[in-house]
Amino acid sequence: MRVASWVEVGRVEQVPPGHAARVEVGDVALAIFNVDGEFFCIDDTCTHAEASLSDGDLDTARCLIECPLHGSAFDLRTGEPRSLPAVEPVHVHHIDTSDGVIRVALNTEGLA
Repeated sequence: MRVASWVEVGRVEQVPPGHAARVEVGDVALAIFNVDGEFFCIDDTCTHAEASLSDGDLDTARCLIECPLHGSAFDLRTGEPRSLPAVEPVHVHHIDTSDGVIRVALNTEGLA
């Protein structure tokens, strides 16, 4: 898996448990999610339609985000769609929250 360099994008207290945040690294929009203290980072744009996943409904019990436009659900751990209409996964990116700082490194495999 090809990985870009780590970029600081915020602090953990800016994304409380059960919430999301949208950040940009270069020209890539990312969604960061806090699921009961565990952080996940995926592409912010739904693969079915141009909708911001960080604006969706977070299901912390199943570790899923539901697209606010058409309701596709994506697994935050794998990026795989778990419901239609989306059939393509979103990219999952690396995230580190040591020392209270949120850092992400893009998974560059498959990115244009």
